[in-house]
Amino acid sequence: MIIYFLTPGDDCVEIIGGQNVRPHSKPYMASIQIYRRHVCGGVLIKPGWVLTAAHCNLGFKHQNIVVVLGTDSLRRDEDKSAQRLAVKQKIPHLRFDSKTFENDIMLLQLQSEAKLNKFVKVLPLPKYDCDVEEGTICTVVGWGRTKVNIKRLSDNLKEVNVTIINRTKCNSQMYYNNTPAITTNMLCAGDKNGGRDSCQGDSGGPLICENELQGIVSFGKQCGLPDKPGIYTRITEYIQWIQGIIA
Repeated sequence: MIIYFLTPGDDCVEIIGGQNVRPHSKPYMASIQIYRRHVCGGVLIKPGWVLTAAHCNLGFKHQNIVVVLGTDSLRRDEDKSAQRLAVKQKIPHLRFDSKTFENDIMLLQLQSEAKLNKFVKVLPLPKYDCDVEEGTICTVVGWGRTKVNIKRLSDNLKEVNVTIINRTKCNSQMYYNNTPAITTNMLCAGDKNGGRDSCQGDSGGPLICENELQGIVSFGKQCGLPDKPGIYTRITEYIQWIQGIIA
């Protein structure tokens, strides 16, 4: 079964096999909330813009969405460091396909710009449009529960290292078998032994490779399986689309 990595109802799941981030070491990380419930992650790429996944567009009006910045803890989002910002508009990619997962990317324009400080910073877009090489070790960041079979949502932001897998292998019969096809608009990353992965609740969060934003958490089959790595929207394929909106 293909699953999106968002948090419907109480089925919130987090970075599998991860550990707590160093306090405030991910100042670009955003929690996208509806009625104070975390539904997706996101990345602050400009003071007034957050990048996330298109499948996080759950049908709610933008007026119901709040972006929380400046905190590692979902329970302490009223800390002095936290900023709660209303959303002016949401802009999912017009060609997002919920069956093939193509173009799983969305921008949120904030009602007012975030105040940048040591707790809130932007993560720039990649400078070059190169693909991420097979074997590159990347980091996924997200919130949620610590194990698949535990329903309680974790309080803390977590991270885990995953390795880029080439698309040919990812599309092979042992992996996704082209159902759906992992295209050049996507990145495939996981762990050969399993147990390290993004999962439900991490949708829209960043995949960081060599200190650059390279992916957005998109989808997978279950979580943490060695032959079903996580799939990420490849940011470098959408630089022109992003810049055409936020410039």
